[in-house]
Amino acid sequence: MNELDALLPGRCVGVIGGGQLGRYFVMAAQRLGYETWVLDPDPQAPAMQICHHPVQAKYDDKDALLKLADACDAVTIEFENVPAASLELIADKTRVAPPVAAVTIAQDRAAEKQHAQEFGLSTVPYAVIESADDIAPALEKVQLPGILKTTRLGYDGKGQQTCHSINDVQRAFDSLKGVACVLEQRIDLQCELSVVLARGADGQSVCFPVAQNVHTDGILDTSVVPASADQSLCAQAQSLAVQFADGLNYVGVLAIEFFVNDNHELLFNEMAPRPHNSGHYTLDATACCQFEQQLRALCALPLGSTDLLSSVCMLNVLGDSWPVDNVPDWAAVAAESGAHLHLYGKSEARAGRKMGHINCLAEDSDAALAIALALRSNLRE
Repeated sequence: MNELDALLPGRCVGVIGGGQLGRYFVMAAQRLGYETWVLDPDPQAPAMQICHHPVQAKYDDKDALLKLADACDAVTIEFENVPAASLELIADKTRVAPPVAAVTIAQDRAAEKQHAQEFGLSTVPYAVIESADDIAPALEKVQLPGILKTTRLGYDGKGQQTCHSINDVQRAFDSLKGVACVLEQRIDLQCELSVVLARGADGQSVCFPVAQNVHTDGILDTSVVPASADQSLCAQAQSLAVQFADGLNYVGVLAIEFFVNDNHELLFNEMAPRPHNSGHYTLDATACCQFEQQLRALCALPLGSTDLLSSVCMLNVLGDSWPVDNVPDWAAVAAESGAHLHLYGKSEARAGRKMGHINCLAEDSDAALAIALALRSNLRE
């Protein structure tokens, strides 16, 4: 099958990973008339609940993967840690996007940073630590305080420790069981920006409006659009994100997070080869959402419009908002005319677990943020 052949409604598409990102991909695909398959070990995973064909299996189950590949005209991923070998296996049988090479890079922080630099993006000062012998040389490149992060499997603040001395670095490395790590210099941040884009197999890209993010305890709390950062800086962030996607010869939806330092410089933080939490605002505030773009890129359809229809603040709803023997006050959310509640269908609420989000639409970014913060306060009372 030619990579540029369009897969029109009525065809079968699959996603590996059944979390909330997979759920919204399935919803977008079903709305447009596609048959949907999902592979996940958990039969109650959010996307498994609503797809046409759930396949309960581990991500490295060859028989299940081949079943998925045989049934689907194209397959995408819900998270970046799908084993590369699994994607290589099915790529011989069906169309896969994003490319396996890009997913492999996204699974390793050191590889991400190396490629960012190769593609002309700046990073914070960093050094790779693979053994205790690498610690002293790393501190010649990185001024402390710094953050030691595992190169693999870290997200939402997991696998990270702040270090103020060489002894801290040694203890942190030991506590992380001696796995390969990246030591990043901690910098004074003016803000964090993220760019979500879609790139087709024809090399054309479209960027969603830049989101300005605030994290709490390593987990994204709010994303505000339009960002309050200088608009020329936002345009530069979009340009660099496209530059990165072009360097990877990427196909699909890609998110790039940037730090902005006190000198108003953009520093690459990390990539996500999939729709992104900071792009959830697109479900209600843009002409085409990030999940439909994921489908369009996968199926070689023309990419949709990224026009912003309203200022918006996306508020993550974590398990922290659930009272012990009750549910949050959803009536208060429903009473706010600009608020759009999205729940993911997860059965168990836990502290720090993303249970849903609320998109708060308003006449400007400040008003949208104010609505979101008021709702968050009400939900956690």
